[in-house]
Amino acid sequence: MSYCLNPACPQPKNPPHVELCQACGSKILLHNRYRVTKALGQGGFGATFLAMDESLPGEPSCVIKQLRPATTVGSVLQMARELFQREAQTLGKIGNHPQVPRLLDYFEDQQQFYLVQEYISGFTLQQQVRQSGPLSEAGAKQFLSEILPLLQYIHSQQVIHRDIKPANLIRREQDCKLVLIDFGAVKNQVNQAASVSTSDQTALTNFAIGTPGFAPPEQMAMRPVYASDIYAVGVTCIFLLTGKSPKDLDYNPSTGEMVWQKYVSISDHFADVLRKMLEASVRYRYQSSEEILRALDLEPYLDSLAQGLANKQTLHNNPTGHPFYSGELGTPSSVSSTSSATSKLAMAIRERRAKKEQTGGNSYTSGGMRSRGTPNQPNSPNSPRSGGLTNGKPKVPAKMDENALLTSYLKGRRDFASQDLNLLNLQKCDLSDGIFHQAKLARVNLQGAKLIKADFGRASLNRALLRDANLSWAYLSYADLECADLRGADLSYAYLNHANLRGANLCGANLMGAKVNEEQLAQAKTNWATIMPNGKRGFW
Repeated sequence: MSYCLNPACPQPKNPPHVELCQACGSKILLHNRYRVTKALGQGGFGATFLAMDESLPGEPSCVIKQLRPATTVGSVLQMARELFQREAQTLGKIGNHPQVPRLLDYFEDQQQFYLVQEYISGFTLQQQVRQSGPLSEAGAKQFLSEILPLLQYIHSQQVIHRDIKPANLIRREQDCKLVLIDFGAVKNQVNQAASVSTSDQTALTNFAIGTPGFAPPEQMAMRPVYASDIYAVGVTCIFLLTGKSPKDLDYNPSTGEMVWQKYVSISDHFADVLRKMLEASVRYRYQSSEEILRALDLEPYLDSLAQGLANKQTLHNNPTGHPFYSGELGTPSSVSSTSSATSKLAMAIRERRAKKEQTGGNSYTSGGMRSRGTPNQPNSPNSPRSGGLTNGKPKVPAKMDENALLTSYLKGRRDFASQDLNLLNLQKCDLSDGIFHQAKLARVNLQGAKLIKADFGRASLNRALLRDANLSWAYLSYADLECADLRGADLSYAYLNHANLRGANLCGANLMGAKVNEEQLAQAKTNWATIMPNGKRGFW
């Protein structure tokens, strides 16, 4: 069948291979290459069609969106054009991601605007749940493991989708990957203050803010933020777990919150995560995808869950070939530094190198602090590093426990070089500026610890738990971090030259400005949430 795209055509359906519409006489072949075969949907701003590209070998399928506003009011028409152009610009910018449809063409023909997009064959999550029933907690978590890294990428491009819902998430048939469609409601000028007239506000309220029930209060009030998409993902999770749309659920009359808990059987922890995703107040909601991944402990498993939800569900054939396009048309935190702080770090590194050359590589100076010797070259008999001399030989420092170390630190001691601190539990402790040069810290628990500007040069941190630790500006040169857990750790501007990162888990870690090379990172585990030294996510 050939389909006529003239909005005023009384009978758009035509036989195959005709050149002109039999009802209105309009030219059938769009832009001299696209033959539309069926209508897929009509929204407030545009109509969507399935087409073939007759200019290419094999006449591959594609999806065409035609600007077709529901009203011809001047202000609404202008806004529709702007949104249409914005969708084209957004797809052009982010469409190289494997979970976003590629923009193939964008043009004006016969005073009509058109977008040509990659054809995505498969079922939407809405259709999948309708056919196969609600998902389990494991299935919902697998969904999050797929959508949240994609959301990180979109937000890193300063784009807010504003219409995430099950009908806009397609399980691609060819590779079972989840694809997010319909970028017609995007907001890509995140920092621009809203200044619209009353009529524009009405138009935005009616057409451009997303889908009621999936959009949070601030988005309904035309104040969308990145966390608005997180709310929509949370509502989508509720749909996947219950099979119920927001309009089918009750709401707490006092708070306006959805009442969904009675319909699901999930762990208390997962329920808490969902509640925080669905907070009506932006202030109390998760602010980024990374926070949710950390809360669910999903980061280390993102690669193994790449197939995600589809591997747990039975995929059905799509007899109609329907692409299931439906519906309407902050930035990674970087650690700032002052020029004086940078100068101090540079000076400290130069001093370390100079001292290293003088003493054969075992001594160093830390940021202008006193020089300390090694067990072979103590500065004094009572040097904390040497532990004093016994019969002319260095005495090995006694193993410290947690209480002894923390008590010493609170009293002002900062030098714990060469100490045996293996297996200590120092979770969430503040040990900033501590000196742990050549210390033994294997399997130490430093989860959530504050270790800003700490010195771990040549220290043994094998299998150490450093998850969510703050290691910004830390000195880790020649440190052994093999198999260390550094998920979510802040390693911004850390000095990691020659550190052993074999098997280290850096999923979600912030390496902005860190001194580390590609060979080192190739031996570690990273993912889309990892901020690389150049500030980009997931790749160098």
